[in-house]
Amino acid sequence: MSLVINIPNDILESAKIPRAEFKQTLYQEMAFALYARGIASLGSARKLSKLDKWTFLDGLAERGIERHYYETELKEDIAYAAGCK
Repeated sequence: MSLVINIPNDILESAKIPRAEFKQTLYQEMAFALYARGIASLGSARKLSKLDKWTFLDGLAERGIERHYYETELKEDIAYAAGCK
């Protein structure tokens, strides 16, 4: 399923974003907002933003959005690191 959002021209024209960058900026800002609210996972939000993982994580930091990192993920990371020795 995909979703089409219609944005009136007056909003596009008044936005403080160059029109050529508006679509990509909108994808990114929606992705950051959905992730911050816990609506989208990191992977889903990153995919929506069309950014690579590290650029997306930098974007979270720039906006002061804490990464959702749970104890189960920490345990997985520790187990992975232990197996790399």
